[in-house]
Amino acid sequence: MPTLSEARIATILTPFLQSPPPNILPKLSAYLELLLKWNARTNLTAIRDPEEIIRRHFGESLFAGLHLASEADTLLDFGSGAGFPGLPIAILRPEITVTLAESQNKKSTFLREAVRTLGLKVEIWAARVETMPQSFHFHTVTLRAVDNMAAALSAAAPHASKDLLLLAGTPPNPPPGFTFQKPLPIPTTQSSILLRGTRD
Repeated sequence: MPTLSEARIATILTPFLQSPPPNILPKLSAYLELLLKWNARTNLTAIRDPEEIIRRHFGESLFAGLHLASEADTLLDFGSGAGFPGLPIAILRPEITVTLAESQNKKSTFLREAVRTLGLKVEIWAARVETMPQSFHFHTVTLRAVDNMAAALSAAAPHASKDLLLLAGTPPNPPPGFTFQKPLPIPTTQSSILLRGTRD
């Protein structure tokens, strides 16, 4: 018996995704179950409540996925952690080739297991983005909950051929060569924003 029914997951996600496509709900449910199982023995996320995980992690990630450019075909999730926002985006937009960059071994091991369990065509870069060859380019690079946003943006920008997509508390300065669009408030949060930067 799953922790939350697919109907309950859909209800929680409504502020972020007006009517979640029914085909994504089984994968989101399986992802939640795997995350809860792993989180019980290794600290992947500080949030433990299943409904709050759906709201904060899944909802915010899917909201970001809705605001990707329609022509986005490749995406790098910088410092993916437990897979946010990259894995929910891969579930919502399966036509996008997603790469999850995560240097912490326990988290990259979880990501491999999640990708295998969910049957997703997602790559894992189990190292720091700074070590990625400069020739690796992605239409969009996403950043969420990174420790030092300025340093992360500096490392991420060379790999973004078109867009940067940030989930942040306050707007940072754009890296050279990028312009930030008007920030979008993330539903159900007090101060979090979604910020899209486009290459000049």
